[in-house]
Amino acid sequence: MISMRLRRVLSGIIFVNRNGLRWRDAPREYGPHKTLYNRWKRWGEMGVFARMMEGLSAQRAEPQTIMIDATYLKAHRTASSLGVKKGISAA
Repeated sequence: MISMRLRRVLSGIIFVNRNGLRWRDAPREYGPHKTLYNRWKRWGEMGVFARMMEGLSAQRAEPQTIMIDATYLKAHRTASSLGVKKGISAA
């Protein structure tokens, strides 16, 4: 079982990479940006991410190993009204 602290860091790394952010722009909920970068760098050099992708793509992977939990990600509080503020209509 992965600890909550490691899950938070992994979620932060995924968030930064998926959104193309600088490390220092990572939301504080994921922890210090320096920690996110250091773990990303260290884990990358150790081949952790390559092994994760190999495990996720394995033909005989067990169902509990083929899911990445992203429940920690939050939408910004103004995300639902962004279209209204910018004058974008649904039609």
